Amino acid sequence: MSTGDHAEHHTHIGQLRRERLMSSRLYVCTDLQRFITAPEAGPVDELDFDGLRRFFEDCYTGGVDIVQVRDKQVAVQTEISALWLLKQVADEYGGLSAANDRADVALISEVDVFHIGQEDLSPDQARRILGGDVLIGRSCRTLEQVQTAAEDPDISYYCTGPVWETPTKPGRAAVGLELPRAAVDVEPSKPFFAIGGIDADNIGQVTGTGAWRAVVVRAVTQAADTRAAAEALRSQLPA
Repeated sequence: MSTGDHAEHHTHIGQLRRERLMSSRLYVCTDLQRFITAPEAGPVDELDFDGLRRFFEDCYTGGVDIVQVRDKQVAVQTEISALWLLKQVADEYGGLSAANDRADVALISEVDVFHIGQEDLSPDQARRILGGDVLIGRSCRTLEQVQTAAEDPDISYYCTGPVWETPTKPGRAAVGLELPRAAVDVEPSKPFFAIGGIDADNIGQVTGTGAWRAVVVRAVTQAADTRAAAEALRSQLPA
């Protein structure tokens, strides 16, 4: 592939990712703990790759648009292996794959999305590592952070929360429904997802604020039927 063809290829990938982001409504974050079959068997935890693939497939067929692997308790090589699988499944189903926190891991695994918190790399730093075609998301807890994210050209989307207290963010106070409600009117407009304690029983309160994208964790990852849980959530979000 020539230099010109390579650049055109990356431009196409970036555009496709941005288009998929704009149509995204449901975003799932998962750890890997329930898929580990032999913890600390060596430098890499052994994973049930068949089970993990089924989980990813059930997410996408159930209406999930973005799946993120986030697990700080596993070895880096384990995380990379899981992200490679996620990327493969996401491409098969026309979804987006996401990594969290570590730009080197996101770069190596070639995922579509890299998500950062307020205490992580800056969006500019992440962009310098990952280039222009990777989508970058950022967590926001205040209206000031939301406004900054909305104006930052390096940020592709942001999240507002936690709406309700959640064990995935212990000790972090809930921001309530006011932040996603306020984000609806922030200019310039940019895709954002409400996050934090959202499930099929309360997602209607989120959409009632005017927000129509949501990130969920336990509502899907702890469900007995992944696909059904995803469908129940997706059915309550706009088409």
